[in-house]
Amino acid sequence: MTTRLTKEGLDPATGDVGETPAGTTAAKPDYSKLVGENIGFNFMPGVRDSSLNELVRRIMHRNCDAILKISTPCDPDCCTLVSKIAENLEARLTAVALGKKGKNDPLDEWAMDVLAWAGVSALAASVGDESEAAVWEASAIAPCLESLMLFVAHHINEHVTSSDASEFLDLKDCRLILPIAKSSLEAECINPSLEDYVDPVDFANFECGMFPIDSSVERQAAPPPHLFVADVEVARDFDDRVRAEIMMAAKTKELFFNQHNRRFAWGLTASFCTIRAYVFGKDDIWASAKMDIASTEGRLAFISLLVDWSLCPIDRLGFDPSIRYVLDGDSGRPYLEIDVHRMNESTGQMEKRTYYSQRCVGAADRLTGRHARYFAVSTDPQSMDKPAFLIKDVWAPSGSSSAGATHESSVLNILYAEFDRSSDLSNGFARLVSNRPVYIGLGDALVKDTTITAFAGLPSTSRARQHRRTVIRWVGNTISAADDENQIVVAIADAMTALIAAHSKCKILHGNISDRAILFCETADRTKGVLAEFDYASANGNSAGEVPELMIFRSILSLENARRRIYHLDDTESILYLVCWLGTFGINRKERMEYAVDYAARCAAGRKPCLPILSWNQGTVAQSAQHKRNHVDTAKDFEVNILSNMRHGPLRKLAKDLHQALFLHPGCSGAKKTAY
Repeated sequence: MTTRLTKEGLDPATGDVGETPAGTTAAKPDYSKLVGENIGFNFMPGVRDSSLNELVRRIMHRNCDAILKISTPCDPDCCTLVSKIAENLEARLTAVALGKKGKNDPLDEWAMDVLAWAGVSALAASVGDESEAAVWEASAIAPCLESLMLFVAHHINEHVTSSDASEFLDLKDCRLILPIAKSSLEAECINPSLEDYVDPVDFANFECGMFPIDSSVERQAAPPPHLFVADVEVARDFDDRVRAEIMMAAKTKELFFNQHNRRFAWGLTASFCTIRAYVFGKDDIWASAKMDIASTEGRLAFISLLVDWSLCPIDRLGFDPSIRYVLDGDSGRPYLEIDVHRMNESTGQMEKRTYYSQRCVGAADRLTGRHARYFAVSTDPQSMDKPAFLIKDVWAPSGSSSAGATHESSVLNILYAEFDRSSDLSNGFARLVSNRPVYIGLGDALVKDTTITAFAGLPSTSRARQHRRTVIRWVGNTISAADDENQIVVAIADAMTALIAAHSKCKILHGNISDRAILFCETADRTKGVLAEFDYASANGNSAGEVPELMIFRSILSLENARRRIYHLDDTESILYLVCWLGTFGINRKERMEYAVDYAARCAAGRKPCLPILSWNQGTVAQSAQHKRNHVDTAKDFEVNILSNMRHGPLRKLAKDLHQALFLHPGCSGAKKTAY
């Protein structure tokens, strides 16, 4: 029987969903297997990312109304339709305010919610005091904002299905933006706790998602994770807006983790009478000026944004059209299609190859930065259970620096040239197949996907990034997906052999040891480890142009001085921290999830575990370095703070041996004096 594929996700209306056979019930697609296998590795319940506050403050650009144009449709007729819908909506609100209600009761109820919100806001503004709004808790403002979204969605449905609009609009390219009654994101991803911030009087939140045109205009049940569009945070008053932004940033971090086709993300905050839109880029966050719900101009601006989101190309909502969520028409199994483009220099034509994946080996687990994602892929959808390649999707810095877009290819070619002559190490390094830019549609042309093309005209103090896809021959899983601790010990031993050889023969230092940098496979006679992830590698000890994003595994001295000369002991020290982290939280996804559930239960019961290791990933880099110094200074410090919380005997022994070799040898008197 031929498998019929059905499209879902970026364009939910484009797929031929097919019919469910009589007498059967369509099974709900299980997206859990597509959640990154690093889940739980960088998200711990009950632990807020304390550095998030400082990060948001540092990279936020305020009053950037240019972001409202990012989602503007390309077609002039479509832009005219956006203006027409926005003006008609405002006219309808005015009519309801004057008592001229229509026949659509739900529509008028939504309008009355909006007008009540706007009226209280206008009253408070007129007297220069928000005291009149004391009864308007955040939990009361949020439904009014939802009503405004429903009000807009209803009119979009009416206009885009009209005969005039159908001449230039393809309904398959349109969508409704609707509020979601209950989020499913938290079920997919362990999110940092935000208890310090949450107060039902002062704060409320909901998500909005995209649904096909002609969907029922109402608060929707949670769609699959990849159909969420934006987090919406509501604060009672202006003073709480910044705190709402921190919560939005934490939820957006989850969004990047769950949605493997996310290029950038939108967000919304409402504080008393104003709404702001946000765009989360790779190194920047941009916030619009306030859109005052009490003014015609402010309402028109926000309504136009919602209409833009419904009619714009999908990439302008922040999604990547070259990664598509697909449902198998027979089994209902979800998987990914991932395109890799290359320019055929002889013909001058762009060629595309599509890979298929049902496993995300590693999801993007940071709010900013490279947003590296890893997929186990095959070239045939029927053989996804036997992957042939590993694809790394990453936003690398542009240019020619040592952390640039093509840097990893250059480093690996040096290693291949040296070690392909040696049978012992010829397979010690990941085998590169291709490293190519990702292309995105711009009008009728395909252009390289960069932060310059994505965020043209927006202010930034950061270096440009280029979206690239690296294809590597499949070796095996990362060590954070091992079945037992012995696999990790053997894989790390092989990786350390490769590290030493790369440094002694080629003067190359890795610089980015993490759970993704060491792969392992089972050969006929033993487990074998392979070294990968050379994005931050350096030659002759020179510092890379960009420092690794994770503080967890970085050496103490690299945290204290990112631009200092790098030594091979930095890589060894990173391996020590990796072993400690795996030994504490779990060697694979199943263990980490079980640990997370247990941790949350103990916190809820007032028995929060003492885990000093968590401080390695909190606060500033200087604070992380100081915590590490305190925890590994002496054998007793290391035993009390770290080893006592590790659950796997072989990993505990390996960590103890590495610690002894690094910090307790005759030439070193503890971590507090380490200065190699």
